[in-house]
Amino acid sequence: MNKLKRILALIGAILLICMYAATLVFALIDSPTADALLKASIAATILIPVLLYAFILIARLLKDRGNDQDRDRSDI
Repeated sequence: MNKLKRILALIGAILLICMYAATLVFALIDSPTADALLKASIAATILIPVLLYAFILIARLLKDRGNDQDRDRSDI
């Protein structure tokens, strides 16, 4: 399980680096679609990490909630 977490973290870090690189490239390109691509890239650079953090937080809370319910049942 620990190895899987490391692999997923590495993949996530690589994807973030690629998003930052894409943002830089879109900022430097001089084409009609570059403005829209830059806006989308900046939005993705901000929203994707925030959403991933929210999903991880919710998963952790639900996992803890499940453990609390198991403890309550064992008291019976």
